[in-house]
Amino acid sequence: MAIEDLLTRQMPHSLEGEQAVLGSMLIDPDCVKDVMDKLRPSDFYLRQNREIFETIYSMFSYAKPIDGITVCEEMQKAGTYDENTTRSYLAQLMEITPTSANVMEYAAIVRDKALLRGVAQAASEITALVQEGTGEAGKILDIAEQKVYAIRRGQSAQDMVPLRQVLPDVLDRLSEMSENENHLPGLSTGLSAVDQKITGLNKSDLILVAARPGMGKTSFALNIALNVAKSAQKTVAVFSLEMSREQLATRLLSSEALVENNRLKTGYLRETDWEKIAGAATILNKLDIRIDDNPLLSVADMQAKCRRLNSNDSLGLIVIDYLQLMTSAGGQTRGGENRQQVVSDISRMLKIMAKDLDVPVICLSQLSRANEKRDDKRPMLSDLRESGAIEQDADIVLFLYRDDYYNEDSDKHNIAECIVAKNRHGETGKVELRWMPEYTTFSTLDRRYDDDE
Repeated sequence: MAIEDLLTRQMPHSLEGEQAVLGSMLIDPDCVKDVMDKLRPSDFYLRQNREIFETIYSMFSYAKPIDGITVCEEMQKAGTYDENTTRSYLAQLMEITPTSANVMEYAAIVRDKALLRGVAQAASEITALVQEGTGEAGKILDIAEQKVYAIRRGQSAQDMVPLRQVLPDVLDRLSEMSENENHLPGLSTGLSAVDQKITGLNKSDLILVAARPGMGKTSFALNIALNVAKSAQKTVAVFSLEMSREQLATRLLSSEALVENNRLKTGYLRETDWEKIAGAATILNKLDIRIDDNPLLSVADMQAKCRRLNSNDSLGLIVIDYLQLMTSAGGQTRGGENRQQVVSDISRMLKIMAKDLDVPVICLSQLSRANEKRDDKRPMLSDLRESGAIEQDADIVLFLYRDDYYNEDSDKHNIAECIVAKNRHGETGKVELRWMPEYTTFSTLDRRYDDDE
């Protein structure tokens, strides 16, 4: 490329767009309020235009009248006034602006160019980090992810919606639920007692399923995933950072066929088992369950994959196994990194992902050993490992507990408690589930009880 081209190349910008936005605000002060939450001073490429917008921005904040003369006076006070050009340039802006009616289109042009500059700058900084050759790949990937995420977050401004525009959607939803026999606003878990407690799996919810190892967290989540895929005919995305795709498929097959998991692992199968497996495989082949067993996935990776799956609103549920194995980016956690802060950031990003994709997200989580030291070993919210913001971000927190795991003489053999410790949508309490370890599956018991009983 010629040296002259490099020297004269400019970053993306629209001179006409910037001038039209400023001119519209000067000739029609009513435009100012519409532009203020769409643009920032840094969105303007030319310094003079940026200084004018900063002045108008400041005047708007203090409810000062805005026109060509008042803006000129304010710039004089701020020391950004040039006697030779400022007054004539402000007059020129008002003269060349065709109409203020299109101000939002002008603002969109300016914002688009600013985003392109942000991408170009981030790419340049990332390239410089790579060329320096001093950082680890994981760290550079983390920085790159944060830079791109910051750009994307900056363009997510939304208009405030009047209540009257929201109510029709709410009434339509109520009408749909009244016609639904289950009367659930969300997708069914397949466990009726759990559904009654949490009103199903609702869109944009982050649902945390936590337990000590061996309680059946993964099985519980896979049971729900299988039911959503079957009953709602929705795509289910399963991200497994611990188990392989073959192990997950084996569990799903065992649960659907009701063939002992150990038989599937060892291959000691009876003729009747093969018949059940064939029937289950036929059913599972018709379901849209996507499995990703990459142990180095970050939330941004998951969100990108799920966006592609949700291109036609077919995505119904996301399952992540499990929280503590996740990294802030696509690399291992570096030494000395504040793990509690990392997990808190991840939980917040998971909630944002659930809201952006408008689907429920089930995330599994380990518990600390604190409950092992208590006489009553039922989990509590304080047992969440690196809890921080996890409890705050989650809409629903479910604990799994089996008394016979700790007490061999327990009269609740193969009975699990699903403890609803937090529920933004309704009541908390406990429900009993039947645990069938040979099939790695849960089912609902007829008996159900609450904390206050």
